[in-house]
Amino acid sequence: MTTFSLNLDGRLVSFDRPAIMAIINATPDSFYSGARNASACNIEQAIADGADILDIGACSTRPGAPDVSADEEWRRLRPVLEAARRLSPEIPISIDTFRADVAARALDAGADIINDISGGLMDPEMDNVIARTRAPYIIMHMRGTPATMQQLTDYEPLGGVTAAVIRFLAERINALAAKGIKDIIVDPGFGFAKTVEQNHRLLHDLPLICKTLKRPLLAGLSRKSMFYKPLGLSPADVLPQTTAANLLALQAGAAILRVHDPAPARSLLSLELA
Repeated sequence: MTTFSLNLDGRLVSFDRPAIMAIINATPDSFYSGARNASACNIEQAIADGADILDIGACSTRPGAPDVSADEEWRRLRPVLEAARRLSPEIPISIDTFRADVAARALDAGADIINDISGGLMDPEMDNVIARTRAPYIIMHMRGTPATMQQLTDYEPLGGVTAAVIRFLAERINALAAKGIKDIIVDPGFGFAKTVEQNHRLLHDLPLICKTLKRPLLAGLSRKSMFYKPLGLSPADVLPQTTAANLLALQAGAAILRVHDPAPARSLLSLELA
């Protein structure tokens, strides 16, 4: 069973088992309609269902998603962050943003962790914000932007998708470490600049990724197109497939499961222990 700890502004939070991260979307256009326009009720339900970490996002990053301004992202994000902090002063709160300005505002307003889909490449100031605040930093593998990423899925010149993901994350870990950033979580980026087949290859190779990078690994498999597209279903229909994939991720050594549905994910922990 994977264990890890996070330094949250001088408060060491240790997890003696993998953590369940609940997706809290303050957006009107998430790819999964059941996760749009978060409210205090959504936050309370996620905590009641066993979430260990809340991950709040206010800018959709689904394939082809239109961009929103930093001000609009913060306008959506701020009330949800404030509500989450009021409802649970102690629960770690992650902010899903690639913008350094939004990250800095959120950390000042009580957030604890930054979850960056670009691994720090979409805003060159992000590394400086993380270095200054020492916030735990989730770096994900992606190519291009949400608008262009699905045209950037040729990994053959790089030795295949798994090799490319490992190389990118290792290079970013080294670059961040050179700036004094140590509290790093890695995310292979399921669904981001990957085909269905490449996503399944990454899931198969998760043990290798965990072993090679030696950092806590976040698996974001929840209701992704790698499950619903081959079956001709919708995101709303693939909770069973998500749950099965999450169990595989736990067995591979994942430290965090990022999910829309905390309760089924939390129930896996007792199975994984058996």
